[in-house]
Amino acid sequence: MFREIEQLYRKKHFDARDREIFNRFLDLLDSGQVRAAEPSANQWRVNAWVKMGILVGFRMGTLKEQPFNGLSFFDKDTYPLKKLQLESAVRLVPGGSAIRRGAYVAPGVTCMPPMYINVGAFVDEGTMVDSHALVGSCAQVGKRVHLSAAAQIGGVLEPIGALPVIIEDEVLVGGNCGVYEGTIVRRGAVLAAGVILTRGTAVYDLVRESEYRGSADTPLEIPEGAVVVTGTRAVQNPYGRERGLSIYSPIIIKYRDWKTEKSVQLESWLR
Repeated sequence: MFREIEQLYRKKHFDARDREIFNRFLDLLDSGQVRAAEPSANQWRVNAWVKMGILVGFRMGTLKEQPFNGLSFFDKDTYPLKKLQLESAVRLVPGGSAIRRGAYVAPGVTCMPPMYINVGAFVDEGTMVDSHALVGSCAQVGKRVHLSAAAQIGGVLEPIGALPVIIEDEVLVGGNCGVYEGTIVRRGAVLAAGVILTRGTAVYDLVRESEYRGSADTPLEIPEGAVVVTGTRAVQNPYGRERGLSIYSPIIIKYRDWKTEKSVQLESWLR
């Protein structure tokens, strides 16, 4: 399939056979058989050809009206809503949520309205996507994750070789958090409400007395089990010191322990 997608990526005009190839590609995305990034020896590998295929869909599609429940939407005909059935075992609560075709949503996922999951995303078993939460294009979300209300998991489609946002298993993402630019949040981490993480964000670890940040070539990584809260650091130049200015800076205040586990164990009752 990847060779066919690479050929489509180089084309400017598409025919009926190209549409058939693209639809087979979407079926693979829908079922989770292919994904934009996947774990490999505790690292994450980007599947650039999958991103190519998603971009082909936008070029191939034409803008069409897509009626749904008495409403009209206008989008590329290559990306209709994902079709779920009772056998999908996804709990989709009424109230205005949407999942685009080409997103994998595993059995046991709960979707609270209104939320949105974009094409290329991978949402694994037992995860809750809460109200007003976004799972952006190609984002990879692990098992038993809670994306709290208004959490934003950014999409990364281009450049095609760029790592998407990765949220590993059993992470708790608090309300109004934003995770962007290919950030990796390792297994079991907790992001307190309002934490914003980007490639350029400096994160200070009070426990290990370390500093984490990404670069042009590497993502920001939040360590396994870290508990991250919002914080600030003082501006050091004379102008900043004179005015008492400070800059937003997330802080790791501890690593998950039994007290943290007790505070998050109620999640299982909601699923």
